[in-house]
Amino acid sequence: MENSTERLTRLYNRLVEKKKISPTSFFLYVNDGSKDSTWQIICQLHKENKYVKGLCLSHNVGHQNAIMAGMMAVKGKCDAVITIDADLQDDINAIEKMVDKFYQGIDVVYGVKVSRDADSFFKRFTAQAFYKLQKAMSIESVYNHADFRLLSNRVLEALSAYHESNLYLRGIIPMIGFPSSTIDDVIGERDAGQSSYTLPRMLGLALDGITSFSAKPIYAIIYAGLIFLFISFLIGLHVFYSVLFGTVIQGWASLMVSVWFIGGMMLVGMGVVGLYIGKIYIEVKRRPRYNVQEYLE
Repeated sequence: MENSTERLTRLYNRLVEKKKISPTSFFLYVNDGSKDSTWQIICQLHKENKYVKGLCLSHNVGHQNAIMAGMMAVKGKCDAVITIDADLQDDINAIEKMVDKFYQGIDVVYGVKVSRDADSFFKRFTAQAFYKLQKAMSIESVYNHADFRLLSNRVLEALSAYHESNLYLRGIIPMIGFPSSTIDDVIGERDAGQSSYTLPRMLGLALDGITSFSAKPIYAIIYAGLIFLFISFLIGLHVFYSVLFGTVIQGWASLMVSVWFIGGMMLVGMGVVGLYIGKIYIEVKRRPRYNVQEYLE
């Protein structure tokens, strides 16, 4: 984090000298309920660096909610906000280009990854598969864009009206509208540590994105059910033919395979529908997405 702060400080000083940002600009570190010394480090950086502010959440609420907490904390206090992961794998030199776009009247600027050579093959493969799956599910999102973006304050105001608990910013923000553009984002090496975005977390994010913005999985179940009904009708005709002409073959293998296959499909279908019902259950509770423990201004 210290290295990230040094890099961002040099960038801010340069932008202030160019008069592209105000000297009162700052970067806000969001501590998502970490169990290590992250918050103590943020507090120390806050004392030493005029640009550093901090937001400590009372418990871990997840990546999307943590980003939302940071944005809502600065809403109304700035002209625009740029969200970026603290490991600074995203290209921070693209920030100046985002600011230039903002001065041209653009309210939303997406950082779109043009190179992921620093990522592992597995991460590149799963990310590409995820973006293609979103497109297949008719989810409005920006291809190869994660959460590196600029939002104007009026977009933040509009975003604050979205209260869903199952938060998926990559799908919500394109829905808001306002003038938008993209800039190239070349992924670099992490400053330190390893990514905590494990496969289960990535799968969870993918499920949130699909089930929050698309009803296609439910339609897929309906279509699958119709196909199975048609297949059952054909099997019925075959059985009728076999009985009529005395060619019935005794055996249980095909029966067991059919029962298990249909049973498995039914369970998958019930699971998908249950997932949507579960999301409805969570949404109607209207619980807060996060709680702020401390805010360093």
